[in-house]
Amino acid sequence: MAGKRIILEMGAGNDLHGGNYTKAAVRAVQDALHHSSLTFLRTLNIDKSKVDVVATIGVAEPSAIDTAEIAKQFPVGNVTVKPVKGGLNVPDEAIGDVAVIASAAIEVWLRD
Repeated sequence: MAGKRIILEMGAGNDLHGGNYTKAAVRAVQDALHHSSLTFLRTLNIDKSKVDVVATIGVAEPSAIDTAEIAKQFPVGNVTVKPVKGGLNVPDEAIGDVAVIASAAIEVWLRD
């Protein structure tokens, strides 16, 4: 990624019933976003078209997440979603259900 990384924020999310990786990933992204505010973009009059966002999402089944749905969660930036192997599945064998946990690392980059 060209430029400088100016923000790194992490979040965690889950879907307690149904094993929906996208739902867990969206919640992880929202968790990370709720810890940050990019007020400096307005304060410093930074062109938002020069802001790139990379969301690395860890779930047990990376191919099962809807990257477009995750990208919709970001209010600014040119967003790239990178699903990777991670997170955690917690099976409940007694009822045939699974809770899934996702982790998100959100990087905000400013192009030179």
